[in-house]
Amino acid sequence: MSGLLALLDDVAAIAKVAAASVDDVVAAAGKAGAKTAGVIIDDAAVTPKYVQGFAPARELPIIWRIARGSFFNKLVLLLPVAMLLANFAPWLITPLLMMGGAYLCFEGAEKIFHVLFPHGDAKVAEDMSIKDPGHLEEQKIKGAIKTDFILSAEIMTIALAAIEAPNVWMQAATLAVVGAGVTIAVYGVVGVIVKMDDVGLYVAKNGHTNVGRAFGRWLVKAMPVLMKVLSIVGTAAMLWVGGSIILHGLDVLGFPWLYHHIHDLAVAVGHMVTEQWRATVEWIATATMDGVFGLALGLVLIPIATRIVSPVIQRLSGKGGAPTH
Repeated sequence: MSGLLALLDDVAAIAKVAAASVDDVVAAAGKAGAKTAGVIIDDAAVTPKYVQGFAPARELPIIWRIARGSFFNKLVLLLPVAMLLANFAPWLITPLLMMGGAYLCFEGAEKIFHVLFPHGDAKVAEDMSIKDPGHLEEQKIKGAIKTDFILSAEIMTIALAAIEAPNVWMQAATLAVVGAGVTIAVYGVVGVIVKMDDVGLYVAKNGHTNVGRAFGRWLVKAMPVLMKVLSIVGTAAMLWVGGSIILHGLDVLGFPWLYHHIHDLAVAVGHMVTEQWRATVEWIATATMDGVFGLALGLVLIPIATRIVSPVIQRLSGKGGAPTH
């Protein structure tokens, strides 16, 4: 009996340690996840555009396939690489982050350029016709997963930098929790957003009161506006996040002038308002200047990416042909 009691006591002690470890992982994941807020907003705002124009029955399957690709990106591809870099080549993290930031700047600037100077619409219209909608769906999903890979890399790297763990296993567990939690949150929200018009249509047809049916009709009319706003927010977030990553990376690599100059300008702008609003105004000023820098860099990268990088990649892959943008 005494031996059994001793064994139970040991099991209870192990359970307490395990519970404490779980609590530590969850707490660390929450703290690290908060640091990635900007990229998460970008991810959530960008994704809904990938289902625009498709039949309602295809929206959730497309989002599920993108979410599945996002899980694979974070937990299978990026988590092991992040752990290896953090423990064996931490000096590589900043340059890799900056490459991802440059890609975000390019994507954001290219979207603005496309709005000002439309191009490639004929091919999209052709695929959206009854000829080959499946081809467009596959292309959209591949594009979404590619963009998600960049955003996921930023999320995982920023989270990794914020994790304070006593050992590599706790670090890996915390990063896995952040990756899974962010993916569930982002694509759960995206799924709700893209189906709200269907919910509105159902309420408009089957509501039991005039107020309910009117709310349903308003929801249907409001969703295209919301999708447009999300597209704008997503583009702005790409430029803001990408620009801030590049500027911070330059500071880390020993080129601090522009980063600190923007910070000093933001502080100066903040001192123009009362102390109650100072921090908010400083943040807005910093984000705006980061975004302007991101847009300028992205516009510079457009001809480099489309005229040099894309043809080289296509030749190396054996595809040939014209640039994609």
